[in-house]
Amino acid sequence: MTEPRHIRSYVLRQGRVSSAQQRAHETLLPRYGVPFAEAPLDLDHLFGRAAPKILEIGFGMGETTATIAAAQPQNDYLGIEVHTPGVGSLLKQIAARELINVRIIQHDAVEVLHHMITAGCLDGVHIFFPDPWPKKRHHKRRLLQAPLVALLAQKLRPGGYLHAATDWHDYAEQMLAVLSAEPALTNAAGTATGYAERPDYRPQTKFEARGLKLGHGVWDLVFRRV
Repeated sequence: MTEPRHIRSYVLRQGRVSSAQQRAHETLLPRYGVPFAEAPLDLDHLFGRAAPKILEIGFGMGETTATIAAAQPQNDYLGIEVHTPGVGSLLKQIAARELINVRIIQHDAVEVLHHMITAGCLDGVHIFFPDPWPKKRHHKRRLLQAPLVALLAQKLRPGGYLHAATDWHDYAEQMLAVLSAEPALTNAAGTATGYAERPDYRPQTKFEARGLKLGHGVWDLVFRRV
């Protein structure tokens, strides 16, 4: 099956890869990485157990992913990221923290979702601080659009959650509108604004804490599969 053509939400840049990141990428990706394939992925077999499965799209440098995985050993985490420095950074943290519940796919997330993630297999999806593409002409590149939200909803089990966070208010408004329009999802916030309080499991980053001190906002959105 060929998925519909999609506008990529990222640009692959030749960012600097440190020697430590490159070494981790070369030596640890064969152990913790999952090659992209146009075939369904058996997540229980991949992790060697039946446990809640959480997908993270765009984990950046991986600090949040590693912190959550270390604090929630009862869950398994599959992270998707295209940029080699971030993949190398998370691999380093997996080794340093001796995490056994994290795996990585270095590939386009939409293609992974179409080909490798089966319907109803996920207990949660994390999308933290995706590229806001602030210029209006670039808004079409934003990750959270209606087709992706519908696809993610299909991959969640009933009761599973989708948690997104951003520090750009206009992107938060767009996220809220798109998520609210998906009939398979319901807003779990229980607030008048529709935004959620930051769940305890999502650690506050140094960048986020600094921004909050300067009066910048951060918006969390939590929706559940009906």
